[in-house]
Amino acid sequence: MGWTRDEMAARAARELRDGFYVNLGIGIPTLVGNHIPPGVDVTLQSENGILGLGPFPTEDAIDADIINAGKQTITELDRTSYVSSADSFGMIRGGHIQLSVLGAMEVSESGDLANWMVPGKMVKGPGGAMDLVAGVPRIIVLMDHVDKTGQAKFRKACTLPLTGTNVVDMIITNLAIFRRRDRTSPFMLEEIAPGVTAEEVRRQTEAHYEETPA
Repeated sequence: MGWTRDEMAARAARELRDGFYVNLGIGIPTLVGNHIPPGVDVTLQSENGILGLGPFPTEDAIDADIINAGKQTITELDRTSYVSSADSFGMIRGGHIQLSVLGAMEVSESGDLANWMVPGKMVKGPGGAMDLVAGVPRIIVLMDHVDKTGQAKFRKACTLPLTGTNVVDMIITNLAIFRRRDRTSPFMLEEIAPGVTAEEVRRQTEAHYEETPA
């Protein structure tokens, strides 16, 4: 079974804290904004210069001129503001974003992240990912546990070009959740999705991880 993408996003949303400024990456992370817990006031930031993103629009509320960095339509809030891309990246590089939730192609057991390109395939560039992992103190990754060929995405070492080294603090996949106490500690298996066994997680994970606190 495992978690759906919405359930993965909802689990990540539980990591948000009142007052946080948060950047959501392309893909599954964009769903996190639809699951912010009641009573938690966070400000979502997008690299293209939006501060205070609202949830995804219903079909009758789509405005093609209001898009996030992934070119997806979003909604405004009564406090939404717009800044230049330079100012937006200044927030990121200046340490003013408390948390970023990103997608990934691969994560290594030491917290390295690869999420911007596959060699041989045309890419437009890394976007804001490299700035985010360098300027934001806490990084959560949302990704499928294995790729389309069935290969583990949580690996001993990344095989794809890196976005950053030793930058990932928590991993949420459709099968399990891994977290580490700090960036010198190993990842620990924290939670397993309904209908999934510890043996299945182990079999589909290349990386080393702890199953009980060290």
